[in-house]
Amino acid sequence: MSDSLRPVARPRLYEQVMAQLQEYAESAGLKTGDRLPSERDLAERLRVSRASLKQAIVVLEVQGLVEIRHGGGTYLRTGSLRPEPVERLVERRRRLPDVLDAREAMETKLAELAAERRTEDDLLMIEVALGTMREQVERGEFGEDGDRRFHAAVTDAAHSELLADFMHKIADQIAETRHESLSQPDRPRQSLAQHEAIAEAIREQDARAAVGAMRAHLESVRRVRLLDWNPDEPVAQ
Repeated sequence: MSDSLRPVARPRLYEQVMAQLQEYAESAGLKTGDRLPSERDLAERLRVSRASLKQAIVVLEVQGLVEIRHGGGTYLRTGSLRPEPVERLVERRRRLPDVLDAREAMETKLAELAAERRTEDDLLMIEVALGTMREQVERGEFGEDGDRRFHAAVTDAAHSELLADFMHKIADQIAETRHESLSQPDRPRQSLAQHEAIAEAIREQDARAAVGAMRAHLESVRRVRLLDWNPDEPVAQ
């Protein structure tokens, strides 16, 4: 018998609940900002325990699809509840710390070099990226494209071919950390302000301040709901 054969994994109950919640949101025509029914109501209608329902809602929160307002209910943060498979989420959770370590090691150095080597053209590209992110955030978006452009502009301003090559090689993993961070409530505006502080230090050619501002920014990127989540840990009722 082939070694590639593996036991068929049984879906966790809360994964089935998530699928039911997705169907409900679609059939009810819920949109961004709409509130889900109360946990008690949902648990009764789905005939599941409050614990299983809470686990499902937590996974939706981890993915940035809903916002849990303590004492105020659960609200959609996107136009639909279409979660990615839990196993894919678990895999991303596993590799996220390593990617964040790599980002801190490389991007603090890039910020330092950018402050020392930037040209007027580099500053212009940094400002264009900030403008893009600012517009996206003002429209209520996460600002992922503007964020990507900003970090790319800082990398270019460092004028380090080798570091730029390293950043290119882990671009997909960096994009995952970007999405995790910017999907946190209130994070896009916070991230924009941090980018502005980094840009100001680069503009003033203050390498030490640029390193500090970049490090502070990446420390906040680490504070994501995904890293606090345990897929097999029961949620307290």
